[in-house]
Amino acid sequence: MHQISNIMRIFLLFAMLAITPLLVSAQDSKLAQQYYQDGEFEKAAVLYEKLYVQNNKNDFYFDRYIECMLASQKYNEVEDALKKELKDDPNNIRLYVTYGNLYERQFQEDKANEQYEKAIKKMPADQYQITRLAGAFSNLTKYDLAIQTYEAGGALLKDKEVFSFNLAELYRRKGDVPKMVENYLNSLTNYPERLNTVKSQLQRNLNNQDDYAELQAQLYDRIQKSPDAYHFTELLQWVFIQTKDYKNALRQAKALDRRLSENGARIFQLANTAFNDKDYDAAIASYDFIVTDIGNTSPFYMDSKRESLRARRLKLVEGFSYTEPELRVVEKAYDDFLNEVGRNRATAGIVAELADLEAFYLNDLGKAIVLLNEMIAYPGIDGETQAKGKLSLGDFYLMKDEIWESTLLYSQVDKDFVEGLLGHEARFRNAKLSYYSGDFQWAQSQFDVLKSSTSKLIANDALDLSVFIMDNLGLDTTDTALRLYANADLLTFQNRFGEAFGKLDSVLTLFPKHSLDDDVLYARAKIYAKQRKYDLAIAMYQQIVEKYPEEIRADNSLFEMAEIYEQQFNDTAKAMELYEKIFLDYSNSTFSIEARKRFRRLRGYKVN
Repeated sequence: MHQISNIMRIFLLFAMLAITPLLVSAQDSKLAQQYYQDGEFEKAAVLYEKLYVQNNKNDFYFDRYIECMLASQKYNEVEDALKKELKDDPNNIRLYVTYGNLYERQFQEDKANEQYEKAIKKMPADQYQITRLAGAFSNLTKYDLAIQTYEAGGALLKDKEVFSFNLAELYRRKGDVPKMVENYLNSLTNYPERLNTVKSQLQRNLNNQDDYAELQAQLYDRIQKSPDAYHFTELLQWVFIQTKDYKNALRQAKALDRRLSENGARIFQLANTAFNDKDYDAAIASYDFIVTDIGNTSPFYMDSKRESLRARRLKLVEGFSYTEPELRVVEKAYDDFLNEVGRNRATAGIVAELADLEAFYLNDLGKAIVLLNEMIAYPGIDGETQAKGKLSLGDFYLMKDEIWESTLLYSQVDKDFVEGLLGHEARFRNAKLSYYSGDFQWAQSQFDVLKSSTSKLIANDALDLSVFIMDNLGLDTTDTALRLYANADLLTFQNRFGEAFGKLDSVLTLFPKHSLDDDVLYARAKIYAKQRKYDLAIAMYQQIVEKYPEEIRADNSLFEMAEIYEQQFNDTAKAMELYEKIFLDYSNSTFSIEARKRFRRLRGYKVN
């Protein structure tokens, strides 16, 4: 037992002797780093030289030692150290780069270039050594020499593309987009599995339409020379998606779908991207290709039929550019789909969309109400889908002036989803009902609660209405003017625009120079926009901005005008002018961030 104890002591002694130098070395390294960061280069040099010797001539410590000596302008000592290292290790070609840097520090350009060229000439056919030498040049921001190194290295290894990725990065640093693109594409020639990596690099480094046009041109050339290199076709499709040219992206997607036997997967993904970006024509063309050209053998067949319907509806209603015959075509497409697939819990969402079309665009509230009453009674229907149906049904009854039916449906949803967003939405609509009917104090108390809703949209709307009620009740001994305005609001919701205009006129006639004057103009503008009388809407918005620039409707009016100029008149310059005015003059507006995004997008910048 005593003998074992002695052995343990000896073992621990040797372990401590082995560990102690490591601990001392770690402390020296930490201290040297501190000196280096603090600019105390002479002190750091002493420690790095010591660490270099102690750590089997580790390159990192030698490089740091030389850096510190150069920073201290001890050029003779640096030259002595380099000569000694080259004598001990003549194959360490990176030392010639350091030697060149030494001469350059002393403004001896010819001698410096001689050393740099010597490094490249002595370079072995070794990928690791080539990469390290190019890295040494890059660290000195000598990108041309690093490029020369990789090109010479590729020739030595008899592989012209082996360093393409590295070359692309160097050309990026030089700001040479065509050569950067060329080398990223070169890297795909032998390594097509790098496609996603190349996409990430290109997305990060291409900054404008001209850069993408350069990539597109080079890809066309590659595809023409190597038509079987599908990765170039896939990258070209990606370029079109990045530039939002979904029509041409679809052309490439079709070719890839056929070549790779994808059965519509790529095309369906593209269709969804175009749909989400509101390019409904491209989305419809993509969905329809799956339905008509690939057919029901595709697993995306039924989803494509459904999404094509949605795209057709949104193309009309979001663009505010439609005729009744066009709406009837979409209505028939919905009916045909439901007759084919059936009306049940699986198609409840489609039924709700059709009801929305009937109520808001075809003005057939009776049919819309029948559709939703049937939908919410489907066996096994999802609770949230049913609740959304009830909210819409409540709106439709409100449009028919059946207030009791509306509040009953809203209250049911509120009870079933007390803490959820649907419950908040139901509560908001019930509060708005009270506002419409003139019970302003109760409505405001509900809006105040909903200001903390997790839904930003509900919270903002609740805040706006709460402030609106407070501003227009606090100054008056009577609420008659506000009642007239709220009644006009309800009539507008019910699409009874003539009667709404009448109520708004009454506010101006009976209560001249009232605090509601700007709100009346704003309400009129919203009605004109609903009627697609955009010139009249802009005239109202313009009056608000000119007469009431300090009121809460001013920034709303600017944003609404900008949207009309952008989306209806295609007047990009005017839209940009108005978006810019919002984030410059109304920086605290809830529209400020969105206005800046739209301004940048219209100017041609990438916006996330």
